[in-house]
Amino acid sequence: MALFTRKSTAAPTVTEAPSVDPALAALTGTYTLDPAHSSIGFTVRHAMVTNVRGSFGEHEGTLVVDGTDPANSTASIDVKIASIDTGIADRDGHLVSGDFFDAETFPLMTFRSTKAEQLGGEAYRITGDLTIKDVTRPLAIDLEFNGSATDVYGNERVGFEGSADILRSDWGLTWNAALETGGVMVSDKVKLTFDISAIKAAAPGA
Repeated sequence: MALFTRKSTAAPTVTEAPSVDPALAALTGTYTLDPAHSSIGFTVRHAMVTNVRGSFGEHEGTLVVDGTDPANSTASIDVKIASIDTGIADRDGHLVSGDFFDAETFPLMTFRSTKAEQLGGEAYRITGDLTIKDVTRPLAIDLEFNGSATDVYGNERVGFEGSADILRSDWGLTWNAALETGGVMVSDKVKLTFDISAIKAAAPGA
């Protein structure tokens, strides 16, 4: 089942009504990210030879899904920078310091969507504004819609997973150190990863 439907290239007649997938229309509503079953992480090259992976343990967000007109769907995510976890406390402390994120001054990383489009099948692209520290720049996230289900507690859920590549220097994260053998300690390119489970809010009056 596709979350975002393609528009027909054929010109409709005056009597033709737009086709709406009932299953898609049933997804319409507001969803809250479930932090216990979601992950927002990153991968970055370290010392030119290996990858360091980390995640942000605290985040919240809202998805508004319009199943009858997917172009009206939106996404909003707030990530607490101080919740960063790479598995090494000293490294995490450096990342939240003024050399990198300066979490005390800029406690949140935020994403606000501006556009959603289907790439084919269950693949989509969500475009929006990513703000890190005091810099806001456009970001396109490629996503796979994993489907919808009702869990054992009766919660209606939707799931997505996806990624986006950024240059951290575009957001003012420029700290680095030169290696004796050439190259730098931390690559500029960072891969952001998203594994999202979101719960549908009850309809008003339900």
